[in-house]
Amino acid sequence: MKYNQTTLSKLESILNESEYRVRYERGTFQSGWCILELKKVVVLNKFLDTEGRINTLLELIPQLNIQFDKLTLESQKLYEQVVSNALVTV
Repeated sequence: MKYNQTTLSKLESILNESEYRVRYERGTFQSGWCILELKKVVVLNKFLDTEGRINTLLELIPQLNIQFDKLTLESQKLYEQVVSNALVTV
């Protein structure tokens, strides 16, 4: 997977299509992120670079309740890839 803005946008679209909002904020996040589950908001540290943001989303997406049926075909393929990679690294 390439660490560029296009990849970041594709990962963000998975969350957006599942009705999660992605926000970049300042804060003291020990892990660089925070999830407000009831409001479906993912907050990432705005000081992370593109590679850090991608790695954080790759870590987070498998943990979230993603609605697979609402994803576009392209997003479904990427989601399956992210989840399978997460299972391999565990």
